[in-house]
Amino acid sequence: MDNYFFWDVDPIAFTIPFINRPIAWYGILFAIGFFLGFYLLVSLVKRAYGWEKKEAFRFSEKLTVYVIIGTVIGARLGHILFYENLRDYLLHPLDILKTWEGGLASHGGVIGIFVALIIFYFRQRKVSILQTVDLLVVPALLVGTLIRLGNFVNQEVLGTVTTVPWAIVFGHPIDGTFPAPRHPAQLYEALFYFVSFVTFWKLFPRLVPYRGRLAGLFFITTFAFRLGIEFLKEEQSHLLGGDFLTMGQWLSIPFIFLGIILLLLAQRGGAGQKAFPRSR
Repeated sequence: MDNYFFWDVDPIAFTIPFINRPIAWYGILFAIGFFLGFYLLVSLVKRAYGWEKKEAFRFSEKLTVYVIIGTVIGARLGHILFYENLRDYLLHPLDILKTWEGGLASHGGVIGIFVALIIFYFRQRKVSILQTVDLLVVPALLVGTLIRLGNFVNQEVLGTVTTVPWAIVFGHPIDGTFPAPRHPAQLYEALFYFVSFVTFWKLFPRLVPYRGRLAGLFFITTFAFRLGIEFLKEEQSHLLGGDFLTMGQWLSIPFIFLGIILLLLAQRGGAGQKAFPRSR
C-alpha cells in the first residue's frame, strides 16, 4: 500500500471548551455550505426576477430556515429508516436526536426538503413549490459538494477496494474497516456536484422561465450519476446484503422518474411563467 496516497486527517477540527463538545470538519463544511447557499439564493432571486436586495434577502432567509430544518430531520430519519435497524432506535429513541454522532442520508434529506417546501408554500402562498425547487437547485449542488468533502475528511461513505493508481488508503475509516486502497468515491461525487453547480449556475437564466425544467434536469443528472457511482461505493445499509443494487441506487430511481415528469410538465407549460410574484 506504499504506492497509494494515505489519508488520515483527524476529523475533529476542535473541541468547544468547558462543555468538551468536539466539532467535526464535516459539521463545519455542512454549515459553510448552507451559509454560502443562502447568499447564493439571494443572488439568484435578484438575478432572475429583479427583486430588490431587501426583499430577496427576506424571502431567502425564511426559505433557508425551512430547508435547513427539513434537511436535517429528513436526512436523519432517512438514515434510520433506510440504513439502520429501526428496532434499535425504538428501544433507545433519544439516539434519534444524536445527529452529532453521524448518520444523515441524502435521499432522506431531499424528501425532508420537499415536505418543508410544502409547509413553506402554505405559509406564504405566493411562490409555487416548483418555482422554489428551481431556485434551490444551484445552492443544493454547492452544499452537496461541501458535504461530500466532509465525508472524505471523516473517512466515511467509502469507495470499494481497487488497484487504480489514484486509490486512497484511509487510515482510520469511520466504519472500523481495515485500511485498504479504495476509490475516492467522495471526491468523485464532490467533483461531479461542483461541475454541475457551475453548469446549472450558468444555465440558470435560460432555464428558469420554464417551471420545473431546471429541477427536472437536476434530478435526472444528479441521481443518474448517483445510480452509477454507487457501483464504486461500499453498501452502507444494514438492511441489504448481496443485492445487485445498493440502497442508494434503489432510492435514486424514483428521483430520476420525478425528473422526467418535471421535464415533461415544463415542456408542456412552455416559457410563459417568468413573472415571479413579489414576497410580502
